[in-house]
Amino acid sequence: QVQLVESGGGLVQAGGSLRLSCAASGRTFSMYRMGWFRQAPGKEREFVAGITWGAGIVKYADSVKGRFTISRDNAKNTVFLQMNSLRPEDTAVYYCAAGINSYWTSWGSVAFDYWGQGTQVTVSS
Repeated sequence: QVQLVESGGGLVQAGGSLRLSCAASGRTFSMYRMGWFRQAPGKEREFVAGITWGAGIVKYADSVKGRFTISRDNAKNTVFLQMNSLRPEDTAVYYCAAGINSYWTSWGSVAFDYWGQGTQVTVSS
């Protein structure tokens, strides 16, 4: 089992920045990838960004490319999501996720096995 705890959400004005953190504990040696998803009210959960734990290969949703940056601190078993130039449409609950299998080529929910409780990000216009 892997436990994930997110932090760093909050309220910010459009154009502002936030940094989310996700601390992993438990069987962290089994992790192959970590990622961030978000779910806005009335919408399906969507992939935002992901990173492989070993090689550091990153993947972004088109909607956040150039604005969001995912990074990791292997020593602290923590992944970060730096969010810049935030827009009202970025408002959502953001979830951290961890996946243990390398065979998935998809970065969708199917590739992730463990989920955090979520942290609210609200961007005001």
